[in-house]
Amino acid sequence: MTTMPDSWSESDSELYQDIAAVAVPARAEQMAALLTLLPFKPDETFRVVELGCGEGLLAQTLLACFAGAELVALDGSAVMRERAAERLTTFGPRVRIEPFDLASTAWLPHLQGADGVISSLCLHHLNAEEKQALFGAIQERLSPWGVFLIADLIEPQRPEARTLFAATWDRITKAQSLAQTGSTASFERFIQTEWNHYRFPDPVDQPSPLFDQLTWLKAAGFAVVDCFWLKAGHAIYGGYKSRSGSTGTLSFTVALQAAQIQNSTKPYNKPAGNRKS
Repeated sequence: MTTMPDSWSESDSELYQDIAAVAVPARAEQMAALLTLLPFKPDETFRVVELGCGEGLLAQTLLACFAGAELVALDGSAVMRERAAERLTTFGPRVRIEPFDLASTAWLPHLQGADGVISSLCLHHLNAEEKQALFGAIQERLSPWGVFLIADLIEPQRPEARTLFAATWDRITKAQSLAQTGSTASFERFIQTEWNHYRFPDPVDQPSPLFDQLTWLKAAGFAVVDCFWLKAGHAIYGGYKSRSGSTGTLSFTVALQAAQIQNSTKPYNKPAGNRKS
Protein backbone atom coordinates (compact mmCIF):
# COMPACT_ATOMS: atom_id res chain seq x y z
CA MET A 1 0.00 0.00 0.00
CA THR A 2 1.14 3.52 -0.71
CA THR A 3 1.88 6.21 1.84
CA MET A 4 -1.18 8.29 2.68
CA PRO A 5 -0.93 12.07 3.01
CA ASP A 6 -0.10 13.16 6.52
CA SER A 7 -3.32 15.09 7.01
CA TRP A 8 -4.88 13.79 10.25
CA SER A 9 -3.42 15.78 13.11
CA GLU A 10 -3.75 15.40 16.87
CA SER A 11 -5.99 18.49 16.82
CA ASP A 12 -8.27 16.54 14.46
CA SER A 13 -8.34 13.74 17.05
CA GLU A 14 -9.34 16.22 19.76
CA LEU A 15 -12.04 17.71 17.55
CA TYR A 16 -13.40 14.27 16.71
CA GLN A 17 -13.65 13.36 20.39
CA ASP A 18 -15.51 16.60 21.06
CA ILE A 19 -18.18 16.18 18.38
CA ALA A 20 -18.34 12.44 17.64
CA ALA A 21 -21.22 11.80 20.05
CA VAL A 22 -23.46 13.98 17.88
CA ALA A 23 -21.65 13.79 14.52
CA VAL A 24 -21.67 10.00 14.14
CA PRO A 25 -25.19 8.89 13.15
CA ALA A 26 -26.71 6.61 15.82
CA ARG A 27 -23.30 5.79 17.27
CA ALA A 28 -24.58 3.49 20.02
CA GLU A 29 -26.79 1.67 17.54
CA GLN A 30 -23.86 1.18 15.18
CA MET A 31 -21.72 -0.22 17.99
CA ALA A 32 -24.50 -2.57 19.04
CA ALA A 33 -24.95 -3.75 15.47
CA LEU A 34 -21.24 -4.56 15.14
CA LEU A 35 -21.27 -6.59 18.37
CA THR A 36 -24.48 -8.41 17.44
CA LEU A 37 -22.89 -9.47 14.15
CA LEU A 38 -19.93 -11.15 15.87
CA PRO A 39 -20.44 -14.93 15.56
CA PHE A 40 -19.45 -15.65 19.17
CA LYS A 41 -21.29 -16.41 22.39
CA PRO A 42 -20.90 -13.90 25.25
CA ASP A 43 -18.76 -16.36 27.27
CA GLU A 44 -16.74 -17.69 24.34
CA THR A 45 -12.99 -17.16 24.01
CA PHE A 46 -11.89 -15.35 20.85
CA ARG A 47 -9.50 -12.63 19.67
CA VAL A 48 -10.40 -9.47 17.77
CA VAL A 49 -8.22 -6.80 16.15
CA GLU A 50 -9.68 -3.30 15.88
CA LEU A 51 -8.33 -1.01 13.17
CA GLY A 52 -8.61 2.60 14.29
CA CYS A 53 -9.78 2.12 17.87
CA GLY A 54 -10.03 5.86 18.58
CA GLU A 55 -10.73 6.59 22.24
CA GLY A 56 -11.77 2.98 22.87
CA LEU A 57 -15.57 3.18 23.08
CA LEU A 58 -16.25 0.20 20.82
CA ALA A 59 -13.43 -1.77 22.42
CA GLN A 60 -14.80 -1.04 25.90
CA THR A 61 -18.28 -2.18 24.93
CA LEU A 62 -17.00 -5.34 23.25
CA LEU A 63 -14.87 -6.37 26.22
CA ALA A 64 -17.73 -5.63 28.62
CA CYS A 65 -20.16 -7.77 26.63
CA PHE A 66 -17.84 -10.70 25.86
CA ALA A 67 -16.12 -11.93 29.03
CA GLY A 68 -13.75 -14.24 27.13
CA ALA A 69 -12.74 -11.79 24.41
CA GLU A 70 -9.22 -10.48 23.91
CA LEU A 71 -8.60 -7.43 21.78
CA VAL A 72 -5.69 -5.76 20.01
CA ALA A 73 -6.60 -2.09 19.54
CA LEU A 74 -4.64 -0.22 16.85
CA ASP A 75 -4.64 3.52 16.23
CA GLY A 76 -2.31 5.96 14.52
CA SER A 77 -2.99 8.84 16.92
CA ALA A 78 -1.06 9.12 20.18
CA VAL A 79 -3.92 11.18 21.66
CA MET A 80 -6.44 8.47 20.81
CA ARG A 81 -4.22 5.69 22.17
CA GLU A 82 -3.79 7.62 25.43
CA ARG A 83 -7.55 8.04 25.82
CA ALA A 84 -8.15 4.39 24.93
CA ALA A 85 -5.57 3.22 27.48
CA GLU A 86 -7.30 5.21 30.23
CA ARG A 87 -10.71 3.93 29.22
CA LEU A 88 -9.65 0.27 28.92
CA THR A 89 -7.33 -0.02 31.91
CA THR A 90 -9.80 -2.14 33.91
CA PHE A 91 -9.60 -4.94 31.34
CA GLY A 92 -5.93 -5.59 32.09
CA PRO A 93 -4.19 -8.18 29.88
CA ARG A 94 -7.33 -8.79 27.82
CA VAL A 95 -6.49 -5.71 25.74
CA ARG A 96 -3.35 -4.44 24.01
CA ILE A 97 -3.13 -0.98 22.49
CA GLU A 98 -0.60 -0.54 19.70
CA PRO A 99 0.32 2.20 17.20
CA PHE A 100 -0.13 1.53 13.52
CA ASP A 101 0.07 3.18 10.12
CA LEU A 102 -2.90 2.10 8.00
CA ALA A 103 -0.94 2.62 4.79
CA SER A 104 1.85 0.30 5.94
CA THR A 105 1.95 -3.50 6.08
CA ALA A 106 4.10 -3.69 9.22
CA TRP A 107 1.06 -4.22 11.47
CA LEU A 108 -0.43 -7.14 9.50
CA PRO A 109 1.13 -9.80 11.82
CA HIS A 110 -1.37 -8.65 14.48
CA LEU A 111 -4.08 -10.19 12.28
CA GLN A 112 -2.60 -13.67 12.09
CA GLY A 113 -5.10 -16.17 13.48
CA ALA A 114 -7.51 -13.46 14.67
CA ASP A 115 -11.15 -14.50 14.92
CA GLY A 116 -12.45 -11.06 14.05
CA VAL A 117 -11.32 -7.77 12.56
CA ILE A 118 -13.46 -4.67 13.09
CA SER A 119 -12.97 -1.14 11.85
CA SER A 120 -15.00 2.02 12.31
CA LEU A 121 -14.50 5.21 10.28
CA CYS A 122 -10.97 4.27 9.30
CA LEU A 123 -10.76 2.46 5.96
CA HIS A 124 -12.16 5.32 3.89
CA HIS A 125 -8.64 6.76 4.03
CA LEU A 126 -7.53 4.03 1.61
CA ASN A 127 -8.11 4.19 -2.14
CA ALA A 128 -9.84 1.42 -4.07
CA GLU A 129 -6.70 -0.59 -4.83
CA GLU A 130 -5.50 -0.34 -1.23
CA LYS A 131 -8.86 -1.51 0.11
CA GLN A 132 -8.80 -4.53 -2.19
CA ALA A 133 -5.29 -5.44 -1.05
CA LEU A 134 -6.26 -5.05 2.60
CA PHE A 135 -9.41 -7.16 2.21
CA GLY A 136 -7.30 -9.99 0.80
CA ALA A 137 -4.66 -9.66 3.50
CA ILE A 138 -7.29 -9.83 6.23
CA GLN A 139 -9.16 -12.79 4.72
CA GLU A 140 -6.06 -14.94 4.47
CA ARG A 141 -5.01 -14.24 8.07
CA LEU A 142 -8.36 -14.74 9.81
CA SER A 143 -9.19 -18.00 11.56
CA PRO A 144 -11.51 -20.37 9.64
CA TRP A 145 -14.57 -19.01 11.52
CA GLY A 146 -13.41 -15.40 11.29
CA VAL A 147 -15.38 -12.27 10.46
CA PHE A 148 -14.41 -8.87 9.08
CA LEU A 149 -16.83 -6.03 9.93
CA ILE A 150 -16.56 -2.46 8.68
CA ALA A 151 -18.49 0.63 9.75
CA ASP A 152 -17.62 3.47 7.41
CA LEU A 153 -18.61 6.12 4.91
CA ILE A 154 -19.63 4.86 1.49
CA GLU A 155 -19.39 6.71 -1.80
CA PRO A 156 -22.70 7.50 -3.51
CA GLN A 157 -22.87 6.65 -7.20
CA ARG A 158 -25.50 9.26 -8.11
CA PRO A 159 -25.74 12.98 -7.25
CA GLU A 160 -29.22 12.38 -5.85
CA ALA A 161 -27.77 9.96 -3.31
CA ARG A 162 -25.05 12.44 -2.34
CA THR A 163 -27.71 15.08 -1.70
CA LEU A 164 -29.68 12.60 0.41
CA PHE A 165 -26.63 11.53 2.43
CA ALA A 166 -25.65 15.16 3.10
CA ALA A 167 -29.13 16.21 4.17
CA THR A 168 -29.83 13.22 6.40
CA TRP A 169 -26.41 13.50 8.09
CA ASP A 170 -27.09 17.17 8.91
CA ARG A 171 -30.57 16.31 10.18
CA ILE A 172 -29.38 13.47 12.41
CA THR A 173 -26.52 15.55 13.83
CA LYS A 174 -28.86 18.43 14.71
CA ALA A 175 -31.33 16.07 16.38
CA GLN A 176 -28.56 14.34 18.37
CA SER A 177 -27.12 17.69 19.44
CA LEU A 178 -30.50 18.77 20.81
CA ALA A 179 -31.20 15.41 22.46
CA GLN A 180 -27.82 15.10 24.14
CA THR A 181 -26.96 18.70 25.02
CA GLY A 182 -30.25 20.59 24.85
CA SER A 183 -28.83 23.00 22.28
CA THR A 184 -27.62 23.13 18.68
CA ALA A 185 -24.10 24.28 19.62
CA SER A 186 -22.49 20.95 18.76
CA PHE A 187 -24.39 20.82 15.47
CA GLU A 188 -23.23 24.34 14.65
CA ARG A 189 -19.65 23.26 15.29
CA PHE A 190 -20.22 20.28 12.98
CA ILE A 191 -21.27 22.76 10.28
CA GLN A 192 -18.48 25.25 10.97
CA THR A 193 -15.77 22.60 10.79
CA GLU A 194 -17.22 21.28 7.49
CA TRP A 195 -17.40 17.75 8.90
CA ASN A 196 -20.09 16.53 6.50
CA HIS A 197 -18.06 14.77 3.81
CA TYR A 198 -20.97 14.78 1.37
CA ARG A 199 -21.14 18.59 1.47
CA PHE A 200 -17.41 19.25 1.90
CA PRO A 201 -15.41 16.44 0.27
CA ASP A 202 -11.80 16.12 1.38
CA PRO A 203 -9.38 14.51 -1.12
CA VAL A 204 -7.79 12.55 1.73
CA ASP A 205 -11.12 10.82 2.38
CA GLN A 206 -11.65 8.18 -0.30
CA PRO A 207 -14.82 6.23 0.46
CA SER A 208 -15.72 3.61 -2.14
CA PRO A 209 -19.14 2.53 -3.41
CA LEU A 210 -20.80 -0.11 -1.25
CA PHE A 211 -21.41 -2.51 -4.15
CA ASP A 212 -17.74 -2.32 -5.16
CA GLN A 213 -16.59 -3.11 -1.63
CA LEU A 214 -18.93 -6.10 -1.32
CA THR A 215 -17.58 -7.33 -4.65
CA TRP A 216 -14.00 -6.95 -3.41
CA LEU A 217 -14.80 -8.82 -0.20
CA LYS A 218 -16.28 -11.68 -2.22
CA ALA A 219 -13.27 -11.71 -4.54
CA ALA A 220 -10.99 -11.82 -1.50
CA GLY A 221 -12.54 -15.16 -0.54
CA PHE A 222 -15.17 -14.37 2.08
CA ALA A 223 -17.96 -16.96 1.89
CA VAL A 224 -20.73 -14.54 2.91
CA VAL A 225 -20.70 -10.78 2.31
CA ASP A 226 -23.48 -8.31 3.02
CA CYS A 227 -24.52 -4.83 4.12
CA PHE A 228 -26.19 -4.98 7.52
CA TRP A 229 -27.01 -1.33 8.33
CA LEU A 230 -27.09 1.97 6.44
CA LYS A 231 -27.96 5.52 7.45
CA ALA A 232 -26.87 8.95 6.15
CA GLY A 233 -24.04 7.53 4.06
CA HIS A 234 -22.68 5.45 6.96
CA ALA A 235 -22.84 1.70 6.41
CA ILE A 236 -21.99 -1.47 8.31
CA TYR A 237 -20.89 -4.25 5.98
CA GLY A 238 -18.36 -7.06 5.83
CA GLY A 239 -17.70 -10.71 5.28
CA TYR A 240 -17.66 -14.07 7.05
CA LYS A 241 -15.20 -16.84 6.17
CA SER A 242 -17.75 -19.54 7.00
CA ARG A 243 -21.28 -19.96 5.62
CA SER A 244 -22.56 -21.61 8.80
CA GLY A 245 -24.06 -19.25 11.37
CA SER A 246 -23.91 -19.26 15.15
CA THR A 247 -26.63 -19.53 17.79
CA GLY A 248 -26.64 -18.12 21.30
CA THR A 249 -24.77 -15.00 20.22
CA LEU A 250 -25.15 -11.57 21.83
CA SER A 251 -28.63 -10.08 21.47
CA PHE A 252 -29.05 -6.64 19.97
CA THR A 253 -30.99 -5.45 23.04
CA VAL A 254 -28.13 -6.35 25.40
CA ALA A 255 -25.54 -4.90 23.03
CA LEU A 256 -27.46 -1.63 22.66
CA GLN A 257 -27.87 -1.21 26.41
CA ALA A 258 -24.13 -1.72 26.88
CA ALA A 259 -23.28 0.68 24.06
CA GLN A 260 -25.54 3.37 25.49
CA ILE A 261 -23.89 3.01 28.90
CA GLN A 262 -20.38 3.22 27.46
CA ASN A 263 -21.30 6.21 25.29
CA SER A 264 -22.39 8.10 28.40
CA THR A 265 -19.27 7.21 30.39
CA LYS A 266 -16.13 9.33 30.33
CA PRO A 267 -12.77 7.54 30.55
CA TYR A 268 -11.55 9.94 33.22
CA ASN A 269 -12.35 13.33 34.72
CA LYS A 270 -10.30 16.29 33.58
CA PRO A 271 -10.34 19.56 35.54
CA ALA A 272 -12.99 21.86 34.08
CA GLY A 273 -10.39 24.43 33.08
CA ASN A 274 -8.65 21.93 30.81
CA ARG A 275 -11.71 20.92 28.77
CA LYS A 276 -11.85 22.01 25.18
CA SER A 277 -14.58 24.53 24.49
